[in-house]
Amino acid sequence: MSHTVLIVTNEILKKMKNHYGVLANLPAGAIFSAKVDGCSVTGYRSGKVLFQGKNAAQESSKWDGKTAEPKKKSVSSTVLPDGFASMSIIGSDEVGTGDYFGPITVVAAYVEKSRIAELKELGVRDSKDMKDPEIVSVAKKLLKDIPYSLLILRNEKYNDLQESGMSQGKIKAILHNQALGKLHEKIAPVQPDAVLIDQFAEKTVYYRYLNEQKNIVRENVFFSTRGESVHLAVAAASILARYAFLKEMDKLSEEAGFTIPKGAGPIVDKAAAQLMKTYDESVLRHFTKLHFANTGKAKNILRGL
Repeated sequence: MSHTVLIVTNEILKKMKNHYGVLANLPAGAIFSAKVDGCSVTGYRSGKVLFQGKNAAQESSKWDGKTAEPKKKSVSSTVLPDGFASMSIIGSDEVGTGDYFGPITVVAAYVEKSRIAELKELGVRDSKDMKDPEIVSVAKKLLKDIPYSLLILRNEKYNDLQESGMSQGKIKAILHNQALGKLHEKIAPVQPDAVLIDQFAEKTVYYRYLNEQKNIVRENVFFSTRGESVHLAVAAASILARYAFLKEMDKLSEEAGFTIPKGAGPIVDKAAAQLMKTYDESVLRHFTKLHFANTGKAKNILRGL
């Protein structure tokens, strides 16, 4: 069934209601509904008017209004080649973007196809299915086994970038691109079959974030959500990034004098309040991502102490 959605002013909406009349049973949010030759018309309080039926376009053309753009279906940025899971791939992933405390860690890791079975035996898999002690154990072995590039963005720099107007998405894109570039240099002249980024933005958005970068890795780059399950290289990158994040959190805990919690829940608010009470508010710039809502919550807790 064809349909058209027209966005109209309140004045036009009233005229349409008077013109079409009101049926007894209206859909939720509707102020009128009617059936005309080859078309049903329903007007909503929001100013949207839905025309459905074979004459929808013809009937809607009788009224002044803006035609609403149809919603685009979400599609994957890229279609992966056949046999992708068994190729020699550079994978990249990041950790720490949703944590109030601690840095963002990004790792690009190269896994040759001849090493895939071996790394599976080593325990490399989706890090979300692994507890931290296992991640530490597997990561220590990976550090000696595969080429990788690690970048750590600590919170002083993160807060500077964020306050300059840079979104977290752009920050992540720049870090991924830098890690990928450094790893390409490290393994040269070897060329991977492809690069797989654990997707956090659509491909066009990702490269728009990188517009101002001098060197951009573009060749054979693919994007996939749940990249750890697509290729072991992303799983390895995720494990190494998590390991680096855990080490950084241990350092922060040592500085603070108590265990710094992960995540962004209520326990984190209390820890931040404790830090401010022990030191002062300025210490948060070193320990936390200041723009998170946890900052305000921690200050409210501190006022109540």
